[in-house]
Amino acid sequence: MPSQLHKGAYDRQGSPAPGGLAQDASANEACTTDEHSVQGGSPDEAEGAKKAALFEGEASNKVFTLANLISLLRLCLVPFFFVLLNDGHDLWATVLFIIAACTDWIDGQVARRTGTVSKVGQVLDPTIDRILMIAGAVGLLMLGRLPLWVMVFIVLRDGMMLIGGAYLLKRHRLRVPVVFAGKLTTAALLLGFTGLLIGWPLIPGLSLTDLSWLPGLGASPASWGMWVIYVGLLLSFVTGLYYLFAARKRLRALKAQNKGSAA
Repeated sequence: MPSQLHKGAYDRQGSPAPGGLAQDASANEACTTDEHSVQGGSPDEAEGAKKAALFEGEASNKVFTLANLISLLRLCLVPFFFVLLNDGHDLWATVLFIIAACTDWIDGQVARRTGTVSKVGQVLDPTIDRILMIAGAVGLLMLGRLPLWVMVFIVLRDGMMLIGGAYLLKRHRLRVPVVFAGKLTTAALLLGFTGLLIGWPLIPGLSLTDLSWLPGLGASPASWGMWVIYVGLLLSFVTGLYYLFAARKRLRALKAQNKGSAA
């Protein structure tokens, strides 16, 4: 029996198409998959493909929106951040980084409150978040305030997510939406980087180890920002696993849907 969740087809904006039939030839955006007609796919996979199609239908194809402009301005601040750090203007670099970090919340609110959520923005915003985090990690390493392993972890994790996301989008027209935990991870890391850039106040060390590459766990005091970064790294690891498995599940659902359509 066909699924009762979606009885008709939907157009790109998420409203019923004339006659209940989708006019778009793309199977990625159709919502008429029969869970039991998908050969080799489970009902959960079929449902995942439907949800992905509906989610994409909620966003517009607009490119030039206020929210996207704000996102681009955030990206433009990154080179100036490095220039200020290189010239020894740590304070102004910190101010610039704070502005770039805070506007991450602003562009999302603008998009939702003005009804201008776009497919470009859904990709652009998390991409710029990752670029900003990598820039912050590299900048702090330049100042000698961040252990090398933290920078390597962040660059590898976010670099793989950027490359993997671009591959899925280009090859399969598939995108894994950002979850709240992912936003929380970004906020924690950006806040921690800001704390390290400011450099105060310092919190006494826990004297648990003599390893210099674990600031705060030794006897020496460390910035409060380092502790926030530890929390962000833990969240980063957990959300990284989530995105990996979510992408794998959606890809399997998409392949199962295409296989059922070809049968």
